[in-house]
Amino acid sequence: MQLTNRSKQVSNKQMTLAERIYLPAIAQGMAITIKHFFQKKVTIRYPEVKRYLGPVFRGQHILKRDEDGRERCTACGLCAVACPAEAISMVAEERQKGEENLYREEKYAAVYEVNMLRCIFCGLCEEACPKQAVYLRHDEFVPVFTERDQVIWGKDLLVEDMNNRYTREAWTKEEAHEQDLKKANGDLSTVVPRAIP
Repeated sequence: MQLTNRSKQVSNKQMTLAERIYLPAIAQGMAITIKHFFQKKVTIRYPEVKRYLGPVFRGQHILKRDEDGRERCTACGLCAVACPAEAISMVAEERQKGEENLYREEKYAAVYEVNMLRCIFCGLCEEACPKQAVYLRHDEFVPVFTERDQVIWGKDLLVEDMNNRYTREAWTKEEAHEQDLKKANGDLSTVVPRAIP
């Protein structure tokens, strides 16, 4: 009785002398090695050369500023509530007279901290923020920690530097989809990265 049609006939023939000393197999292996030796390398020299991570990569946290350099964050706490790892904590304060050029709204985050050991880089804080203040950079990794005090990131590390603004080609999914359609139709050839509007 035969159970399958895929059975193979096994041969018990004796190996030749060349097969017994494995010369053909060694030559075949060396040919593959030499072929790969002359092909283009897939390895990059990190950190001198950095690979493009794509627009959906979630990396280093950043608290955005508006065009006038004022902080966008109003300490509403929606990012902290949305965070499944409970990595974000903040303390809200009222803006004082004369601080209009520092903070956009009457309430601001006096203390804003992200515990980088707890953060899972899910991007829910980014989606929950109504003021478009919290972003996870698509172009920068979080640096390696060597000390315990480097794990909690405060506003000194999170707030955007106005001399080195974070730019993207598209800031919303809809805008990115619209740009992709225009590129496919040939209506758009290049997109200049810009800061958040």
